Amino acid sequence: MLVSFFEALVIISDPTRLLFLGGGVLIGLVLGVIPGLGGIVGLALLLPFTFDMDPYAAFAMLLGMGAVTSTSDTIPAVLFGVPGTAGTAATILDGYPLAKQGQAGRALGASYTANLMGGLFGAMLLAVCIPILRPVMLYLGSPELLSFSIFGLTMVAVLSGGSPLRGLLAASFGLMIAMVGSDPQTGTLRWTLGSLYLWDGLPIVPVTLGLFALPELADLAIARRSIAADAKFDARTGQFQGMKDAIHHWWLVVRVSWIGAALGAIPGIGSSVVDWIAYGHAARTEKGAELTFGKGDIRGVIASEGSNNAKDGGALVPTVAFGVPGSAGMAILLGVFLIHGLQPGPDMLTKNLTITYSMVWSIAIANILGTAICFAFAGQFAKLALLRYSIIMPLILTVVFVGAFQGTRSWGDLNALLLFGCIGWIMKRLQWPRPPVILGFVLGGIVERYMYISVARYGADWLLNPVVVVMLALAAWGLYRPFAREIKRAGGVRGMISGFGRPQFGPNSFFYLSFMAVIAWMLSQAYGWPLGARLAPLIVGYFALIVAAISLFNYTFRPPKPAVVEDAEDDFSAQAKVLQSLHMDLVSDDFGIDKKTIAVRAASYLGWILLFFGLTGLIGMLPAVFIFVIAYMRTEGNERWTLVLPCAIGMYLFGYIVFDYLLALPWPQSYMGDWFPILRRTVPSM
Repeated sequence: MLVSFFEALVIISDPTRLLFLGGGVLIGLVLGVIPGLGGIVGLALLLPFTFDMDPYAAFAMLLGMGAVTSTSDTIPAVLFGVPGTAGTAATILDGYPLAKQGQAGRALGASYTANLMGGLFGAMLLAVCIPILRPVMLYLGSPELLSFSIFGLTMVAVLSGGSPLRGLLAASFGLMIAMVGSDPQTGTLRWTLGSLYLWDGLPIVPVTLGLFALPELADLAIARRSIAADAKFDARTGQFQGMKDAIHHWWLVVRVSWIGAALGAIPGIGSSVVDWIAYGHAARTEKGAELTFGKGDIRGVIASEGSNNAKDGGALVPTVAFGVPGSAGMAILLGVFLIHGLQPGPDMLTKNLTITYSMVWSIAIANILGTAICFAFAGQFAKLALLRYSIIMPLILTVVFVGAFQGTRSWGDLNALLLFGCIGWIMKRLQWPRPPVILGFVLGGIVERYMYISVARYGADWLLNPVVVVMLALAAWGLYRPFAREIKRAGGVRGMISGFGRPQFGPNSFFYLSFMAVIAWMLSQAYGWPLGARLAPLIVGYFALIVAAISLFNYTFRPPKPAVVEDAEDDFSAQAKVLQSLHMDLVSDDFGIDKKTIAVRAASYLGWILLFFGLTGLIGMLPAVFIFVIAYMRTEGNERWTLVLPCAIGMYLFGYIVFDYLLALPWPQSYMGDWFPILRRTVPSM
């Protein structure tokens, strides 16, 4: 094994192969910055170019590209509160507040270092553990995978912060929308509203961008400031400070790297949930996290990012060991095995061991190279936080629109983006945690599928599996802790059933009632379905209604507890930790703007979005990008033409070269699309 390990290093060090690896790294860094694309698009784009390569060069280019998308996707997450990929949604919670405080360079430096450490850890784990983990992976069946998914869902208790009931409601909503579409067991169409777009369910890209990107951009438009308007910072100094932060918290990086690699090795868990589970672990275990996480704690950035790159090495384990892809990207990578006549399985651990270890070296070198490039330009990226909103807003919005369209490449993606953007903004304003929605959405389909298989094959005996018993016990403990804290905060069980005051009503009351009305409608639709299709929706739906009723009652009749302990000598005392609850999400900062102005500016922001959609439907998306950038910059900021025209032309050319020329992607169908030859590749409205 050692001979093969070092022989692979010599082979991958060939200048030609290093050139291919470097090209893949550059492409991966670019794709990571663009919201909605990520590594899967890059793998699909580069796959045809690997036919004439030798296996070492092919895997070097593809793995080099995939390994660094989760490094550069931190840039939009930190600077704009927009997840570059679904795997950086948790990074926003602390990275974006740090950028607002003028510490964007520090956040980026810490994320790059944590990504490097996590990526190297994942590569090392792949190198050492492939022969060891193969029998372990073969042992895992549907019951064990179901228990892992259920345990992942209990992270909702952590991601709910000081609002466990609201967190459960948000997770229930995520579970319900995860069941939209054709039921995999019976083929029943669930809540498709007669739309072909919903037959395959909602894609994660527009849902994630809608919940997290549009609300942050809305608050930026309302405040009409740059991201770090009044902050002064030295980006170069901030980078090295972030590097030192990551090294100082090395034990946290090691722990979350284990989490990322382990979850990456479990087929079906998916990269979209790894960062949330790692973030939730840090929020539980780090000292003082209840007071600082979600407000600009560098440890939150390190926890999320340290797990992201480690998952790639973990995902390769089942792919190489026995041909079961650990992620969607690994499924595409299996095509490269077939192209070059390689068979995943025992052969990759014996006669093709050199190729296997070349993958390890490719991931390690790619992480080092990608981190070095990001560090070289982090200072310039951090300065973007100082640009005026009238410059940043149209550029980022257009990228979000185009990125969301890559979900299924239909008009439904844009409609879903707008719908979940409105839901996300309302949730943020009313301080409902949004992370549990994504957690429930990602794990909902997995839980339902594995539960169906486990019950059909084992009946109730699957509950007696030792792994299942341990994981369910851990899940129960994870759910118990926040409720125990709530009971203690209320003064025990007696305090929970007393202390009610005069009823209070507000926007939250309307949101509760709207939520309950939607769930009730979904339940009414589910009654006519076959048992296999309606069982999970009915369980989740009734649970959501019960929790919503309890939470609404508490909100209406129980006055909120003060957040600060009077006469507390130490802010970090046990009593302060109980009373000062953590809101595990970003909080809107209106900078003293009155409510009427907020409403007017929010309506204006929505109007700009609808204008873009209208222009897209009339003349096509690319011409709409050109006109939208000009109209926004001239109307909102009265920017000079010498700045407006280069921005508009640059965004048009960017969309044409990347999406039309290179990726050859279809565009939304428009009324006047035939007037523009560039828009002939269109898709019908759905």
